[in-house]
Amino acid sequence: MEKLVSTSQVAHILGISLQGVHYRIKTGKLKSEKKDGKTFVYVDDKIKSSKKDKYNQTSQDIVSVKDEHILFLNKTIKWMKKHYKQEIKRLETNQKEIIKVFKSEINLLQSAFNEMRSIYQIEHKNTQNSTDDIDFEIMDIKDFFLFMKQNNKTDSQIKSLILQRVKEGDKRFVYNKETKQIIIYKSDFIDLI
Repeated sequence: MEKLVSTSQVAHILGISLQGVHYRIKTGKLKSEKKDGKTFVYVDDKIKSSKKDKYNQTSQDIVSVKDEHILFLNKTIKWMKKHYKQEIKRLETNQKEIIKVFKSEINLLQSAFNEMRSIYQIEHKNTQNSTDDIDFEIMDIKDFFLFMKQNNKTDSQIKSLILQRVKEGDKRFVYNKETKQIIIYKSDFIDLI
């Protein structure tokens, strides 16, 4: 059954513009009639219902796509959680391994330190035994110079005396190669006066 409706209603029903409606009227694709200077178009009721059906189908398609997107996002979230947990576990394992390596390195350094300390103590005891008559209190080089000057020695004599004693291995005069300093242990120095 056909109905007469306005051109704007036809445009809405068909989903086209007013110009499209007028073009279809001119080409004879739409049957029309003029009343009181206005154009009306004959529309079949089936066209209206098919338009509603199209709208319902489009809505269902949108809902279906939305559901697919939600499903995809949920799967993505699950995947990300799984990989996040795996990465955390991997990092914790690596951290434990690094701590284990550091602890073993610390133990190695401690044992090397203890070994060096025991070697030094043995060497120090040997040095002390060979120089029992020497007091191991250190004397400042300025004080040594003053002491020697009080015993009528010149600066050049004192310098040559120190060098000679270092060369001869006198335990009271030690040259430290690292600091490049001469260490003088206190003594009465009677043999040098």
